[in-house]
Amino acid sequence: MEGVVVAMRRRWFGLPVSDVLLAIAVTVLLLLGSYGEGNPSNPSDRLQFRGHVIPQPGAALLLVAVACLALAWRRRAPVTALAVSIGAVTVYSLLGFVNGAALVAPILALYAVATQVSVRRAVIAAFATLAILLTATAANNPAGHISGGGFDIIPFMVAAALFAGIAVANRNAYVASIRDRAEQDARRRLDEERLRIARELHDVVAHTMATINVQAGVAAHVLPTRPEAAAESLQAIKTASKEGLRELRAILNVLRQADDADPTQPAPGTAQLEDLIAGASRAGLETAFTVTGDPVPLPAAVDLAAYRIIQESLTNTIRHAGPATASVTLGYAHDELRVDVTDTGRGQPVLAGNGGGHGLAGMRERAAAVGGTVETGPGPAGGFRVAARLPLADTPAAADPAAAAQEGTQP
Repeated sequence: MEGVVVAMRRRWFGLPVSDVLLAIAVTVLLLLGSYGEGNPSNPSDRLQFRGHVIPQPGAALLLVAVACLALAWRRRAPVTALAVSIGAVTVYSLLGFVNGAALVAPILALYAVATQVSVRRAVIAAFATLAILLTATAANNPAGHISGGGFDIIPFMVAAALFAGIAVANRNAYVASIRDRAEQDARRRLDEERLRIARELHDVVAHTMATINVQAGVAAHVLPTRPEAAAESLQAIKTASKEGLRELRAILNVLRQADDADPTQPAPGTAQLEDLIAGASRAGLETAFTVTGDPVPLPAAVDLAAYRIIQESLTNTIRHAGPATASVTLGYAHDELRVDVTDTGRGQPVLAGNGGGHGLAGMRERAAAVGGTVETGPGPAGGFRVAARLPLADTPAAADPAAAAQEGTQP
Protein backbone atom coordinates (compact mmCIF):
# COMPACT_ATOMS: atom_id res chain seq x y z
CA MET A 1 0.00 0.00 0.00
CA GLU A 2 2.80 2.37 0.89
CA GLY A 3 4.46 1.68 -2.45
CA VAL A 4 1.26 2.59 -4.30
CA VAL A 5 1.02 5.88 -2.41
CA VAL A 6 4.64 6.71 -3.20
CA ALA A 7 4.12 5.93 -6.90
CA MET A 8 1.01 8.10 -7.07
CA ARG A 9 2.83 10.95 -5.34
CA ARG A 10 5.69 10.75 -7.83
CA ARG A 11 3.30 10.78 -10.76
CA TRP A 12 1.48 13.80 -9.36
CA PHE A 13 4.55 15.87 -8.53
CA GLY A 14 6.17 14.87 -11.80
CA LEU A 15 3.49 16.76 -13.72
CA PRO A 16 4.18 20.24 -15.15
CA VAL A 17 3.36 22.96 -12.64
CA SER A 18 1.03 24.73 -15.07
CA ASP A 19 -1.07 21.58 -15.51
CA VAL A 20 -1.39 21.06 -11.77
CA LEU A 21 -2.31 24.70 -11.12
CA LEU A 22 -4.94 24.67 -13.87
CA ALA A 23 -6.47 21.44 -12.53
CA ILE A 24 -6.64 22.89 -9.02
CA ALA A 25 -8.17 26.16 -10.21
CA VAL A 26 -10.83 24.33 -12.26
CA THR A 27 -11.54 22.05 -9.31
CA VAL A 28 -12.17 24.98 -6.96
CA LEU A 29 -14.42 26.80 -9.44
CA LEU A 30 -16.51 23.77 -10.40
CA LEU A 31 -16.88 22.61 -6.80
CA LEU A 32 -18.27 26.04 -5.89
CA GLY A 33 -20.56 25.93 -8.94
CA SER A 34 -21.81 22.43 -8.18
CA TYR A 35 -22.45 23.32 -4.53
CA GLY A 36 -24.38 26.40 -5.62
CA GLU A 37 -26.50 24.35 -8.04
CA GLY A 38 -27.47 22.00 -5.23
CA ASN A 39 -28.14 24.85 -2.79
CA PRO A 40 -29.72 27.68 -4.82
CA SER A 41 -30.38 30.84 -2.83
CA ASN A 42 -31.99 32.92 -5.57
CA PRO A 43 -35.77 32.37 -5.95
CA SER A 44 -35.48 32.57 -9.73
CA ASP A 45 -33.02 29.68 -9.64
CA ARG A 46 -35.54 27.52 -7.76
CA LEU A 47 -38.30 28.16 -10.29
CA GLN A 48 -36.59 26.15 -13.03
CA PHE A 49 -36.87 22.99 -10.92
CA ARG A 50 -40.70 23.19 -10.98
CA GLY A 51 -41.21 22.08 -7.41
CA HIS A 52 -38.76 19.20 -7.54
CA VAL A 53 -36.63 18.56 -4.50
CA ILE A 54 -33.12 19.69 -5.28
CA PRO A 55 -30.63 17.06 -4.10
CA GLN A 56 -27.68 18.53 -2.23
CA PRO A 57 -24.48 16.87 -3.43
CA GLY A 58 -22.50 16.71 -0.16
CA ALA A 59 -19.91 13.92 -0.38
CA ALA A 60 -20.77 13.45 -4.06
CA LEU A 61 -18.73 16.58 -4.73
CA LEU A 62 -15.74 14.25 -4.57
CA LEU A 63 -16.81 12.97 -7.99
CA VAL A 64 -16.65 16.50 -9.35
CA ALA A 65 -13.20 16.89 -7.82
CA VAL A 66 -12.01 13.68 -9.47
CA ALA A 67 -13.37 14.84 -12.84
CA CYS A 68 -11.47 18.13 -12.50
CA LEU A 69 -8.20 16.81 -11.08
CA ALA A 70 -7.95 14.37 -13.99
CA LEU A 71 -7.24 17.44 -16.14
CA ALA A 72 -3.74 17.56 -14.64
CA TRP A 73 -2.93 14.60 -16.94
CA ARG A 74 -4.59 16.11 -20.02
CA ARG A 75 -1.27 16.48 -21.88
CA ARG A 76 0.46 13.30 -20.71
CA ALA A 77 -2.52 10.98 -21.11
CA PRO A 78 -5.37 12.95 -22.73
CA VAL A 79 -7.62 9.99 -23.54
CA THR A 80 -7.28 8.58 -20.02
CA ALA A 81 -8.00 12.00 -18.51
CA LEU A 82 -11.12 12.28 -20.68
CA ALA A 83 -12.33 8.80 -19.70
CA VAL A 84 -11.87 9.48 -15.97
CA SER A 85 -13.56 12.87 -16.21
CA ILE A 86 -16.54 11.52 -18.16
CA GLY A 87 -16.88 8.57 -15.78
CA ALA A 88 -16.94 10.74 -12.66
CA VAL A 89 -19.45 13.21 -14.15
CA THR A 90 -21.64 10.36 -15.42
CA VAL A 91 -21.88 8.80 -11.96
CA TYR A 92 -22.55 12.25 -10.48
CA SER A 93 -25.36 12.82 -12.99
CA LEU A 94 -26.93 9.37 -12.55
CA LEU A 95 -27.14 9.98 -8.81
CA GLY A 96 -29.54 12.78 -9.61
CA PHE A 97 -27.43 15.83 -8.86
CA VAL A 98 -27.55 18.97 -10.98
CA ASN A 99 -24.57 18.66 -13.28
CA GLY A 100 -24.38 22.02 -15.06
CA ALA A 101 -21.01 23.09 -13.68
CA ALA A 102 -19.59 19.56 -13.58
CA LEU A 103 -20.02 19.21 -17.35
CA VAL A 104 -17.21 21.72 -17.92
CA ALA A 105 -14.54 19.23 -16.77
CA PRO A 106 -15.06 16.57 -19.49
CA ILE A 107 -15.49 19.32 -22.09
CA LEU A 108 -12.03 20.67 -21.20
CA ALA A 109 -10.64 17.13 -21.34
CA LEU A 110 -12.22 16.65 -24.78
CA TYR A 111 -10.54 19.85 -25.99
CA ALA A 112 -7.17 18.48 -24.81
CA VAL A 113 -7.78 15.23 -26.69
CA ALA A 114 -8.69 17.10 -29.90
CA THR A 115 -5.42 19.07 -29.76
CA GLN A 116 -3.25 15.94 -29.53
CA VAL A 117 -4.84 13.16 -31.57
CA SER A 118 -5.88 12.79 -35.19
CA VAL A 119 -9.08 14.39 -36.44
CA ARG A 120 -10.73 10.98 -36.81
CA ARG A 121 -10.00 9.99 -33.20
CA ALA A 122 -11.07 13.43 -32.00
CA VAL A 123 -14.44 13.12 -33.75
CA ILE A 124 -14.98 9.64 -32.29
CA ALA A 125 -14.13 10.94 -28.80
CA ALA A 126 -16.53 13.86 -29.28
CA PHE A 127 -19.46 11.64 -30.30
CA ALA A 128 -18.77 9.26 -27.41
CA THR A 129 -18.62 12.18 -24.98
CA LEU A 130 -21.84 13.64 -26.36
CA ALA A 131 -23.75 10.36 -26.16
CA ILE A 132 -22.62 9.52 -22.63
CA LEU A 133 -23.25 12.98 -21.16
CA LEU A 134 -26.66 13.33 -22.84
CA THR A 135 -27.75 9.88 -21.67
CA ALA A 136 -26.57 10.41 -18.09
CA THR A 137 -28.16 13.85 -17.91
CA ALA A 138 -31.50 12.71 -19.34
CA ALA A 139 -31.68 9.56 -17.20
CA ASN A 140 -31.97 11.17 -13.80
CA ASN A 141 -32.19 14.95 -13.74
CA PRO A 142 -34.17 16.74 -11.03
CA ALA A 143 -35.46 19.37 -13.47
CA GLY A 144 -36.32 17.08 -16.34
CA HIS A 145 -34.24 16.32 -19.41
CA ILE A 146 -35.30 19.41 -21.37
CA SER A 147 -34.55 22.47 -19.26
CA GLY A 148 -32.22 21.49 -16.44
CA GLY A 149 -28.65 20.50 -15.87
CA GLY A 150 -27.33 21.99 -19.10
CA PHE A 151 -28.87 19.21 -21.24
CA ASP A 152 -29.71 21.54 -24.10
CA ILE A 153 -26.25 23.10 -24.30
CA ILE A 154 -24.20 19.88 -24.15
CA PRO A 155 -24.08 19.50 -27.99
CA PHE A 156 -22.85 23.07 -28.36
CA MET A 157 -20.20 22.59 -25.67
CA VAL A 158 -18.96 19.38 -27.29
CA ALA A 159 -18.88 20.95 -30.76
CA ALA A 160 -17.00 24.01 -29.49
CA ALA A 161 -14.38 21.86 -27.74
CA LEU A 162 -13.96 19.62 -30.79
CA PHE A 163 -13.56 22.38 -33.39
CA ALA A 164 -11.37 24.54 -31.15
CA GLY A 165 -9.10 21.58 -30.42
CA ILE A 166 -8.79 20.65 -34.10
CA ALA A 167 -7.98 24.27 -34.99
CA VAL A 168 -5.25 24.44 -32.34
CA ALA A 169 -3.85 21.08 -33.47
CA ASN A 170 -3.66 22.29 -37.08
CA ARG A 171 -1.95 25.48 -35.96
CA ASN A 172 0.59 23.54 -33.90
CA ALA A 173 1.31 21.24 -36.83
CA TYR A 174 1.86 24.23 -39.11
CA VAL A 175 4.24 25.89 -36.65
CA ALA A 176 6.12 22.61 -36.18
CA SER A 177 6.55 22.24 -39.95
CA ILE A 178 7.88 25.80 -40.22
CA ARG A 179 10.31 25.16 -37.35
CA ASP A 180 11.43 21.89 -38.94
CA ARG A 181 12.14 23.62 -42.26
CA ALA A 182 14.06 26.36 -40.47
CA GLU A 183 16.11 23.75 -38.62
CA GLN A 184 16.88 21.92 -41.86
CA ASP A 185 17.95 25.19 -43.49
CA ALA A 186 20.16 25.98 -40.50
CA ARG A 187 21.74 22.53 -40.65
CA ARG A 188 22.34 22.89 -44.38
CA ARG A 189 24.01 26.27 -43.89
CA LEU A 190 26.12 24.81 -41.11
CA ASP A 191 27.27 21.98 -43.40
CA GLU A 192 28.15 24.51 -46.09
CA GLU A 193 30.15 26.53 -43.59
CA ARG A 194 32.02 23.45 -42.48
CA LEU A 195 33.04 22.83 -46.09
CA ARG A 196 34.19 26.42 -46.31
CA ILE A 197 36.24 25.94 -43.13
CA ALA A 198 38.01 23.05 -44.84
CA ARG A 199 38.99 25.43 -47.63
CA GLU A 200 40.18 27.91 -45.03
CA LEU A 201 42.33 25.21 -43.47
CA HIS A 202 43.94 24.51 -46.84
CA ASP A 203 44.62 28.20 -47.43
CA VAL A 204 46.03 28.78 -43.94
CA VAL A 205 48.37 25.78 -44.08
CA ALA A 206 49.53 26.49 -47.64
CA HIS A 207 50.21 30.16 -47.01
CA THR A 208 51.91 29.65 -43.64
CA MET A 209 54.12 26.79 -44.77
CA ALA A 210 55.11 28.57 -47.98
CA THR A 211 56.12 31.67 -46.02
CA ILE A 212 58.13 29.61 -43.53
CA ASN A 213 59.84 27.67 -46.32
CA VAL A 214 60.91 30.79 -48.22
CA GLN A 215 62.10 32.66 -45.12
CA ALA A 216 63.96 29.61 -43.80
CA GLY A 217 65.80 29.30 -47.14
CA VAL A 218 66.75 32.96 -47.03
CA ALA A 219 67.99 32.67 -43.44
CA ALA A 220 70.11 29.63 -44.22
CA HIS A 221 71.60 31.38 -47.27
CA VAL A 222 72.56 34.71 -45.64
CA LEU A 223 73.37 33.51 -42.13
CA PRO A 224 77.20 33.31 -42.65
CA THR A 225 77.49 36.71 -44.32
CA ARG A 226 74.47 38.80 -43.21
CA PRO A 227 73.27 37.66 -39.78
CA GLU A 228 70.98 40.71 -39.45
CA ALA A 229 69.06 39.63 -42.57
CA ALA A 230 68.88 36.10 -41.18
CA ALA A 231 67.41 37.50 -37.95
CA GLU A 232 64.74 39.33 -39.96
CA SER A 233 63.85 36.11 -41.73
CA LEU A 234 63.62 34.23 -38.45
CA GLN A 235 61.34 36.95 -37.06
CA ALA A 236 59.16 36.61 -40.16
CA ILE A 237 59.04 32.86 -39.59
CA LYS A 238 58.01 33.41 -35.97
CA THR A 239 55.24 35.82 -36.96
CA ALA A 240 53.94 33.61 -39.75
CA SER A 241 53.96 30.47 -37.62
CA LYS A 242 52.23 32.28 -34.76
CA GLU A 243 49.46 33.60 -36.99
CA GLY A 244 49.12 30.26 -38.72
CA LEU A 245 48.88 28.40 -35.42
CA ARG A 246 46.25 30.81 -34.17
CA GLU A 247 44.11 30.42 -37.28
CA LEU A 248 44.55 26.66 -37.29
CA ARG A 249 43.47 26.44 -33.68
CA ALA A 250 40.41 28.52 -34.50
CA ILE A 251 39.16 26.12 -37.18
CA LEU A 252 40.72 22.72 -36.56
CA ASN A 253 38.41 21.58 -33.77
CA VAL A 254 35.24 22.29 -35.75
CA LEU A 255 36.23 20.46 -38.90
CA ARG A 256 34.05 17.43 -39.64
CA GLN A 257 34.77 16.63 -43.28
CA ALA A 258 37.18 17.45 -46.07
CA ASP A 259 36.69 19.97 -48.86
CA ASP A 260 36.47 19.02 -52.49
CA ALA A 261 36.11 22.28 -54.36
CA ASP A 262 37.91 25.53 -54.88
CA PRO A 263 36.66 28.55 -52.90
CA THR A 264 34.10 30.65 -54.74
CA GLN A 265 33.23 33.17 -51.98
CA PRO A 266 35.30 35.37 -49.67
CA ALA A 267 36.17 33.99 -46.27
CA PRO A 268 33.34 34.76 -43.81
CA GLY A 269 33.82 37.62 -41.38
CA THR A 270 32.07 40.58 -39.87
CA ALA A 271 31.65 42.07 -43.35
CA GLN A 272 29.19 39.26 -44.12
CA LEU A 273 27.13 39.63 -40.91
CA GLU A 274 24.31 41.47 -42.63
CA ASP A 275 23.82 38.56 -45.03
CA LEU A 276 23.94 36.11 -42.12
CA ILE A 277 21.31 38.05 -40.18
CA ALA A 278 19.14 38.38 -43.28
CA GLY A 279 19.28 34.59 -43.64
CA ALA A 280 18.23 34.14 -40.01
CA SER A 281 15.29 36.47 -40.59
CA ARG A 282 14.26 34.46 -43.64
CA ALA A 283 14.36 31.34 -41.45
CA GLY A 284 11.78 32.92 -39.14
CA LEU A 285 14.05 34.52 -36.52
CA GLU A 286 13.59 38.30 -36.62
CA THR A 287 17.03 39.66 -35.78
CA ALA A 288 18.24 43.20 -35.05
CA PHE A 289 21.87 44.15 -35.73
CA THR A 290 23.72 46.98 -33.92
CA VAL A 291 27.31 48.20 -34.17
CA THR A 292 28.80 50.33 -31.39
CA GLY A 293 32.15 52.08 -31.26
CA ASP A 294 34.43 52.90 -34.17
CA PRO A 295 35.00 49.88 -36.46
CA VAL A 296 38.65 48.99 -36.97
CA PRO A 297 40.35 46.34 -39.13
CA LEU A 298 40.26 43.01 -37.31
CA PRO A 299 42.85 40.24 -37.27
CA ALA A 300 41.75 37.44 -39.56
CA ALA A 301 41.28 34.95 -36.73
CA VAL A 302 39.25 37.40 -34.64
CA ASP A 303 37.11 38.35 -37.63
CA LEU A 304 36.37 34.69 -38.37
CA ALA A 305 35.75 33.83 -34.71
CA ALA A 306 33.24 36.67 -34.30
CA TYR A 307 31.35 35.59 -37.41
CA ARG A 308 31.24 31.93 -36.37
CA ILE A 309 30.13 32.70 -32.80
CA ILE A 310 27.26 34.85 -34.06
CA GLN A 311 26.33 32.23 -36.65
CA GLU A 312 26.26 29.41 -34.11
CA SER A 313 24.28 31.52 -31.62
CA LEU A 314 21.59 32.31 -34.20
CA THR A 315 21.48 28.68 -35.30
CA ASN A 316 20.99 27.55 -31.69
CA THR A 317 18.24 30.14 -31.24
CA ILE A 318 16.41 28.88 -34.32
CA ARG A 319 16.70 25.28 -33.13
CA HIS A 320 16.02 25.59 -29.41
CA ALA A 321 14.45 28.90 -28.42
CA GLY A 322 11.02 28.42 -30.00
CA PRO A 323 9.14 31.50 -31.29
CA ALA A 324 11.50 34.39 -30.53
CA THR A 325 13.36 37.45 -31.75
CA ALA A 326 17.09 38.00 -31.52
CA SER A 327 19.50 40.92 -31.17
CA VAL A 328 23.13 40.97 -32.31
CA THR A 329 25.50 43.68 -31.04
CA LEU A 330 29.05 44.12 -32.31
CA GLY A 331 31.00 46.49 -30.06
CA TYR A 332 34.43 47.90 -30.89
CA ALA A 333 36.46 48.92 -27.84
CA HIS A 334 40.06 50.12 -27.77
CA ASP A 335 41.46 46.66 -27.01
CA GLU A 336 38.72 44.11 -27.65
CA LEU A 337 35.76 43.18 -29.83
CA ARG A 338 32.56 42.53 -27.92
CA VAL A 339 29.95 40.19 -29.39
CA ASP A 340 26.54 39.92 -27.72
CA VAL A 341 23.71 37.75 -29.06
CA THR A 342 20.46 37.66 -27.08
CA ASP A 343 17.04 36.20 -27.81
CA THR A 344 13.57 36.40 -26.29
CA GLY A 345 12.83 32.67 -26.48
CA ARG A 346 12.31 30.02 -23.85
CA GLY A 347 16.03 29.57 -23.21
CA GLN A 348 18.35 26.79 -24.31
CA PRO A 349 18.65 24.33 -21.41
CA VAL A 350 20.28 21.68 -23.59
CA LEU A 351 23.10 24.06 -24.45
CA ALA A 352 23.34 25.69 -21.06
CA GLY A 353 24.02 22.49 -19.17
CA ASN A 354 26.99 20.19 -19.15
CA GLY A 355 27.54 18.31 -22.36
CA GLY A 356 25.88 21.04 -24.35
CA GLY A 357 27.07 19.64 -27.66
CA HIS A 358 29.42 20.88 -30.38
CA GLY A 359 27.72 24.29 -30.71
CA LEU A 360 28.64 25.71 -27.31
CA ALA A 361 31.99 23.92 -27.24
CA GLY A 362 32.84 25.22 -30.70
CA MET A 363 32.14 28.82 -29.71
CA ARG A 364 34.34 28.51 -26.63
CA GLU A 365 37.12 26.90 -28.64
CA ARG A 366 37.06 29.68 -31.20
CA ALA A 367 37.18 32.37 -28.51
CA ALA A 368 39.95 30.60 -26.59
CA ALA A 369 41.99 30.21 -29.77
CA VAL A 370 42.30 34.01 -30.11
CA GLY A 371 42.72 34.61 -26.38
CA GLY A 372 39.09 35.50 -25.73
CA THR A 373 36.20 34.19 -23.66
CA VAL A 374 32.54 33.25 -24.15
CA GLU A 375 29.86 33.46 -21.47
CA THR A 376 26.44 31.87 -21.94
CA GLY A 377 23.29 31.77 -19.87
CA PRO A 378 19.86 33.35 -19.33
CA GLY A 379 19.50 36.86 -20.71
CA PRO A 380 18.79 39.88 -18.47
CA ALA A 381 15.15 39.93 -19.60
CA GLY A 382 14.70 36.19 -20.18
CA GLY A 383 15.65 34.09 -23.15
CA PHE A 384 19.29 33.20 -23.75
CA ARG A 385 22.48 35.25 -24.11
CA VAL A 386 25.90 34.62 -25.64
CA ALA A 387 28.57 37.20 -24.77
CA ALA A 388 32.03 36.91 -26.33
CA ARG A 389 35.07 39.09 -25.62
CA LEU A 390 37.79 38.82 -28.27
CA PRO A 391 41.02 40.78 -27.73
CA LEU A 392 42.28 42.93 -30.59
CA ALA A 393 45.80 43.34 -29.21
CA ASP A 394 48.44 40.73 -29.95
CA THR A 395 48.20 38.09 -27.21
CA PRO A 396 50.63 35.24 -26.61
CA ALA A 397 49.45 31.92 -27.98
CA ALA A 398 48.71 29.13 -25.56
CA ALA A 399 51.71 26.97 -24.80
CA ASP A 400 49.75 23.82 -25.49
CA PRO A 401 47.09 23.83 -28.26
CA ALA A 402 45.38 20.82 -26.68
CA ALA A 403 45.09 22.74 -23.41
CA ALA A 404 43.41 25.64 -25.16
CA ALA A 405 40.92 23.32 -26.83
CA GLN A 406 40.25 21.55 -23.52
CA GLU A 407 39.67 24.87 -21.78
CA GLY A 408 37.21 25.85 -24.48
CA THR A 409 35.09 22.76 -23.83
CA GLN A 410 34.67 23.34 -20.11
CA PRO A 411 31.04 24.04 -19.22
